[in-house]
Amino acid sequence: MYSSPTLSRYIGRQFIVWFCLLMMILLAIVLLLDTVELLRRAGTKPHVTFGLVVQMALLKLPEIGQQIFPFVILFAGMFTFWRLTRSAELVVARAVGVSAWQFLMPVMFAAAAIGVVKVTLINPVGAVFVAKYEQLQDRYLKLQSSTLNISRSGLWLRQTNEKEQFFIHSELVNPVTFELSNVIVFLFDADQNYLGRIDAPSAVLRDRKWELQDATLNRAKKDPELLDTYTIPTELDMATIEESFAPPETISFWELPRFIHTLETTGFPAVRHRLHYQSLLAQPFLFLAMVLFAAAFSLRLPRRGGTMAMVTGGVLTGFVLFVMTDVVRTFGMSETIPIIMAAWSPAGISLLLGTAALLHLEDG
Repeated sequence: MYSSPTLSRYIGRQFIVWFCLLMMILLAIVLLLDTVELLRRAGTKPHVTFGLVVQMALLKLPEIGQQIFPFVILFAGMFTFWRLTRSAELVVARAVGVSAWQFLMPVMFAAAAIGVVKVTLINPVGAVFVAKYEQLQDRYLKLQSSTLNISRSGLWLRQTNEKEQFFIHSELVNPVTFELSNVIVFLFDADQNYLGRIDAPSAVLRDRKWELQDATLNRAKKDPELLDTYTIPTELDMATIEESFAPPETISFWELPRFIHTLETTGFPAVRHRLHYQSLLAQPFLFLAMVLFAAAFSLRLPRRGGTMAMVTGGVLTGFVLFVMTDVVRTFGMSETIPIIMAAWSPAGISLLLGTAALLHLEDG
């Protein structure tokens, strides 16, 4: 027997209502906690007003909200099936021949649709908000007008003018004089077409320009050119450094492929961005797995009893998923395992385990 459209719409609507309610409650809690934390950080900075703190907390909210989506899906599914089972609505549906897989379909469809909306619409908006939050944090809380990105890969700086773009990499930085050592500069035109590169043992920021000493200029289809000094005009000074490449969270889902291509074409490290992009693609499947786990925890409650067991199982599942995702992501960032495996393993393993748990529940 096929599940009726009316029943499917009813179950799907129940899930969406619970999802929206839980999401609003958790976002309100996150907003409160973030506001308190930002107030604490701004306590010694009298120029930071309460209005600015609230604005920053609101700008940060989409980033945290996207991280809790899988857990909200899990608990919304659990509460939906728990309520329908306790009210005997699913018991009646099963009595007339509707299987668990049939009344799971509308919830799975809704969860997948939420995943698509989250990745294609919420993520781009959240990326804009996060970028703005980072700017305000650097300006008002960290008291710096731009961002430096110093890591194992060295220092990356970006400088642009009307005609060219310069991406500057240095392995070492003198924190006092801001002299760069082992410098490589990648040249692009205004349309981000690669023009060439400059290699120099050092570079110094003087009088609104970068001075590269003993530089070697390499352009496409031309012989290398040795230069005593190569200068790059800039608006920067010792107190203001052009912000480096944005972290992946500040880049829209739609812009990531082009950004990753640019990074890889010019030799920049793109592991974080590729991992983030693949993780976004995998999220609708992760949401489907959360629905399967929710069904496995909550469909047999009247017979086995124990709301606490359901909640405990959900919390443990969320904790295990969080730890597994973090560990696998760390392996992916270090390139110990392939990026595709690091991004898709949490969703794939969760989907298989959720399916196995539900098959055991239904078919023994």
